[in-house]
Amino acid sequence: MEIKTVLLIILAAIVALTVVVYQYFYKNSKKGQLKVILAGLRFIALFSALLLLVNPKFTKQDYFLEKANLILLVDDSESILEATDKNTITDKVNKVVADEKLNNRFEIQQYAFGTKLQQVDSLNFEWKNTDIEKALSTTDEIFANNTNAIVLFTDGNQTLGRDYAFTSLSGDLSVYPVIVGDTTTYEDISIGLVNSNTYAFLKNKFPVEATVFYNGTKSISKTLTIAVNGELVHRERLTFGANENSKTVTKLIEAKSIGVKSIKIEMEPLDNEKNKFNNSKQTAVEVIDEKTNVAIISDMSHPDIGALKKSIETNEQRSVSILKPTVAEDRLATVDLFILYQPNHKFKSVYDFIAKSKSNSFTICGTKTNWGFLNQAQENFFKENYNQNEEILPVLNSAFGVFGLGNFEVKDFPPLENNFGSIELKKNGETILYQKIKGIELDNPLFSIFVEGKQKEAILFGENIWKWRVQSYRNDQNFENFDDFIGKLMVYLSSNDQRSRLELDFPLIFANTSVARIRASYFDESYSFDSDANIKITVKDSANDFSRESPMLLKRSFFEVDLSDLEAGDYVFTVTVEGENLKRSGSFKILDFNPEKQMISANYNKLQRLAINTNGKVYFPEDIDLLISDLSKSEQYTPIQKSKQNVVSLIDFKVLLGLIVLALSLEWFIRKYNGLI
Repeated sequence: MEIKTVLLIILAAIVALTVVVYQYFYKNSKKGQLKVILAGLRFIALFSALLLLVNPKFTKQDYFLEKANLILLVDDSESILEATDKNTITDKVNKVVADEKLNNRFEIQQYAFGTKLQQVDSLNFEWKNTDIEKALSTTDEIFANNTNAIVLFTDGNQTLGRDYAFTSLSGDLSVYPVIVGDTTTYEDISIGLVNSNTYAFLKNKFPVEATVFYNGTKSISKTLTIAVNGELVHRERLTFGANENSKTVTKLIEAKSIGVKSIKIEMEPLDNEKNKFNNSKQTAVEVIDEKTNVAIISDMSHPDIGALKKSIETNEQRSVSILKPTVAEDRLATVDLFILYQPNHKFKSVYDFIAKSKSNSFTICGTKTNWGFLNQAQENFFKENYNQNEEILPVLNSAFGVFGLGNFEVKDFPPLENNFGSIELKKNGETILYQKIKGIELDNPLFSIFVEGKQKEAILFGENIWKWRVQSYRNDQNFENFDDFIGKLMVYLSSNDQRSRLELDFPLIFANTSVARIRASYFDESYSFDSDANIKITVKDSANDFSRESPMLLKRSFFEVDLSDLEAGDYVFTVTVEGENLKRSGSFKILDFNPEKQMISANYNKLQRLAINTNGKVYFPEDIDLLISDLSKSEQYTPIQKSKQNVVSLIDFKVLLGLIVLALSLEWFIRKYNGLI
């Protein structure tokens, strides 16, 4: 306590004593014990009240025991049941959870994982994919800034995500893998990565590439076959040995008819091969008879152009050409959609052609845009230009309803760059993104859509969109967020049909049931997204009488149905809006592929590498007692006694207020009883 506070307390005692002496003893001739009692009660009340005004602070030490976290991560995928039975793993996990020594030393948390991490107390082993790296990195984020030990029950076989053996985890986190399954390496031949286009064009040839792996020491010769819709199109004899354990086969296949074509690549099994599930793989390609020609017209080189070309051509239905603004008119006539990058006066002939042909376009502006020319070349907007660059952050317009944006997000997107100046929209347009400059959200559009009759135009007031594609990869480890948005924009701009109030978003082919989802967007008569609509989907199997009707659930700006419980096969569906005469139909195919059955041996080498990199140790289920003993004796996880210093104000002690009330009440009662009032 500070000296100043001590002096104030002494002063409070002197003041209280002075007042009491003056009231009860100064010029008061009465004597007796009653006067002393009343004076004492008055002193207590006055001193306590003055003490509250001084409000001294006291330091309180709280001691507590800080334990390390013991996180049990259990692989809940189907491959675990292929390696062992459910009760064995459950019993081992429960033994760790219930151990008294471990509970005295650790805070025990139990999670299960497949494609995502979940805190559970029971295991089902039903996940059809395994992402070990995601489970580890998510756990590392949840239990940051503490000493942690992870006991990882898994076979080490990962079907999704980045390589967990080289994942970067915190220095105070150690992983102790408990390897489930047989670690014996068996002679095996398997189909690895299969590459093919999503789309092919009628009468053209499309490539199919398959990698075949051999795990063994003998020299063998086996046959690879490729079949399209059950029809054999290629047969090849492959030879392997101890020093030649992989081969890549590429075959060009002619697209003879329109439709979805199932492609099956199959490898002849080895004699007495234990795992034959990985001897074949299926993929599919849709043969179409149309293609959208997109032209990026620019008078300069810029990374935006390459990023747009990559993004647009992720869908094989679209091809991109990069042209100069001085290109001949007959070349422009072959273009379905124009992307005009930072126009200047050289674009006059291009704008004349677009106006004459009423073609759809997408204009991207930036610091090199000739605003004097552009303001005169079109009639949709006018922008002032002060020749001063500024950085513009995007703000998503949640009310945008021209077309469905799906899961598109602009979180953490870097700013675009453009010249400073206000923007005036001369015609009615829908804005996708607004501007945010220096932390202030503005009404100025950053990305807008204009429609006049059947002619559509999109305008982006900023360059360096390539940074958005890079940030999309940083956020999600893929480009899908950005590429899907650009894809939806291309579909909208390249279509001259009247806009539909019910739009569907789904791939024609699902690699397996775990990713089977269909989305729908519904708009009311004013073309605003209607979140109150009741939308249902009826799914039918093309091969049998299976039929099911399900509601589509609202998720942000779209409706979605999860079809992950369907079997592999060909399906047709119809989406209807209740109370409206609106329905849309389509078809899709689910491939018969289970990645969890592709490997039967536990991956001992990877799990050992993970343990070494994190200062852990590898165990087996039969070593569970040894694991418990090692963890309970490790000095690394000894609980630490810590103290926390709490500064408490005297005013927080309610007993002092009670003492004041009690002293004043007793004084009043005694005086009243003795007739002194």
